[in-house]
Amino acid sequence: MQRKHFLIAPLAASLMLVSCGGDKTEGGDDMSGEDTLKTETHTEQITETFFQVPSPGEMLTFIKMVGGKNNKNVSFLNSPENQKNYTDTKLKALNFGIYSCDLSYCSIFEIGSEALKYFKVVKQLGDQIGVSSAIQPEVLKRLEGNLGNPDSLSVITDDVYFTSFETLEQGKQGPTLSLVVSGGWIESLFIATSLAKYDAKSPVVERLADQKYTLDNLIEFLKKYESDANVASVLTQFTELQAEFNKIGEKEVDAAKSGDKSKTVLGGGKELDITEAQYTAIVDKIKAIRNSYTLTK
Repeated sequence: MQRKHFLIAPLAASLMLVSCGGDKTEGGDDMSGEDTLKTETHTEQITETFFQVPSPGEMLTFIKMVGGKNNKNVSFLNSPENQKNYTDTKLKALNFGIYSCDLSYCSIFEIGSEALKYFKVVKQLGDQIGVSSAIQPEVLKRLEGNLGNPDSLSVITDDVYFTSFETLEQGKQGPTLSLVVSGGWIESLFIATSLAKYDAKSPVVERLADQKYTLDNLIEFLKKYESDANVASVLTQFTELQAEFNKIGEKEVDAAKSGDKSKTVLGGGKELDITEAQYTAIVDKIKAIRNSYTLTK
């Protein structure tokens, strides 16, 4: 069964290459089948009323597939120690998304001990933004029991994220939901660009360029709640980032290349063509936005 994404838009559906947890290996622990089924059930129950953006694990799973699976670097993640600094509603929601992405990173890259630290922070912030019912105490026991099984860890952490999303949606907490999604998405790009240097032929760089479309959808989602001052401030920052993405050009591709399903090919046999200068400008803007959420005085 293929997992559905939690936000729906016709164009974005064609851009997602990997679903977090969708590339499971056989031979997992006894709970792996149950966890996968539970996650799929949650995502399929969510109504198709919003614009599609990926879960934080999307970009990280892709990076692991193209050669980053042995990475154990956590220096660029948001330190769990920073959690005490987030005292207002905006920062709590944004960093719930950010920490959820960091939790996904630790799970995907098989850093079990760090995953426990990030889960505890996610649980604390979740209680504060109204998703405590989505993160039950037994989830910690599941994490502790699966530290040596990265596939099950990924399923569990993905389940936490999607269940939290569903809880906010059902509770009609649109502004909070949009901030959570924004935090998770910007952190996934921050981690991706922290791991990947510019290379015109790098699939990671190509994937970053494709995030132009995801950002377009996310901005439309934020506009639904722009009457909220917190959402409006994030919308302004993301619109500035969109301006950098819009500088990316296009190039013609031959028939053989346009048949490559791993690439996003535009109408007329074209694909996005991101230069090193454009990549650097986008990365700098991503870093500035992300740090404005995580680094507080």
